[in-house]
Order: sequence, then C-alpha cells, then structure tokens
Amino acid sequence: MATVKLTRATILDGTLHASVRSVLGPDVRLMTDAERTAQVQAILAQSPRPGRVWVFAFGSLIWNPAFHFVERRTARIHGFHRQFCLWARAGRGSPERPGLMLSLESGGSCTGVAYRLGEGTESTELDVLWRREMFTMAYRPVWTTAHTPDGPEPAIAFSANRGHERYVPGLDEAAVARYLATGAGPMGRCCDYLFDTVEHLRQLGIRDRRLEALETRVRAHCEAP
Repeated sequence: MATVKLTRATILDGTLHASVRSVLGPDVRLMTDAERTAQVQAILAQSPRPGRVWVFAFGSLIWNPAFHFVERRTARIHGFHRQFCLWARAGRGSPERPGLMLSLESGGSCTGVAYRLGEGTESTELDVLWRREMFTMAYRPVWTTAHTPDGPEPAIAFSANRGHERYVPGLDEAAVARYLATGAGPMGRCCDYLFDTVEHLRQLGIRDRRLEALETRVRAHCEAP
C-alpha cells in the first residue's frame, strides 16, 4: 500500500527523501544541498541556448512532472532508448521486494515529452527536478536535442549512471517482468509505474512496442494465482 505520494510538496518538504532513508537506513548516501546546487549551475552553464531550457521526459515525468513549465511538446531524442536498468529498493520497491525503474541507455532513439521551463525560473525548477531525480545520483544528466513538431530544442535528459550500485544492465525480459510485477514500496507497486507510463504514452499517440509487450507480460504475472 502506498504511503508516500510524489508531489512538488513532498519533494520540497523532505518527505520523499525521508521515505528513502526509512527504507534504506540513515547511512544511505544522498546528494547534499551543495552538490545539488553545484550540478544545477553547472548544467545551466553548459546550455546550448541560455534562456531556453527544456527537459526531456521518458517515464513518470510524462504524467507527473512536479516542476513548473510553460510549454509541453511530444519529442524524440536520438542516441538513447528507454530501458529498465535501475534497481528500485525504495519508492516503488524495497530491499525485500525490489523493483526496477526506467533510465536512458545508449543507442537507438526515444519518444517522449519535452517541457520548456520559463525564462528566469530555470534554477528554481531544476532544483525541484534534481531533488526528485538526482538525490541518489543514479542518473547522469546530459544535454541532448529534442526533435519536436515545431523544430529541434536543447533539452536536459537523464541517462543511466553506469557506475552506480543501482545500475543493473543486461536483464532479460522475463526477469524485468518479474521484478516489475512483484516490486513494491512506500510509493506503491512497481507495475503501476509501467502501466501509467504506457497509458500516458498511448494518450499522446506514442507507441512503444517493447513497453507494451512488457505490460502484457507483467499483467499476466499480476493476475496469476
């Protein structure tokens, strides 16, 4: 049963981070305020077009961004694809019932959503985003090009940090489906993360055949006696 909802409020008031510590213990290494501030300023300093910052969403950011934005478009990036390759041992998983989370792996392409941050709000909104996505440092933020119906835009995307202990490459589809079907934690069931992602992609007219096949497989697991 979910006890923590991922919202802007729970990100900013520390509830989200506290829930992680309650599952993984007080000694778990989380990003410090100073590290977060430094990373946000560093990524902004690398912006290809200062004052025009987009964020690329491939998973739950599609349906629950929690940061403020002024424009939203469907978008495709090249050189990365969606992959369940990060352990979830808190949030939608636990040490006893680990799940898996999506990240971006090298190769191929990925269609999702791009959000434009309001000019002058970039530091504030990226701070919210970093508190949400980067607090365990399992992702690696990169600048990429989001190809949208109205033209290409520079966008920040979150790829897998291959040096992180949560990174788990090379799982076969059967294993991925099993962990998604059985994973659960303070934020709910891991399978719902998959189901919500697929459903919102469909609503946007985006078909990810691999995720849809995985959805079918996971639903079969969940419905099995």
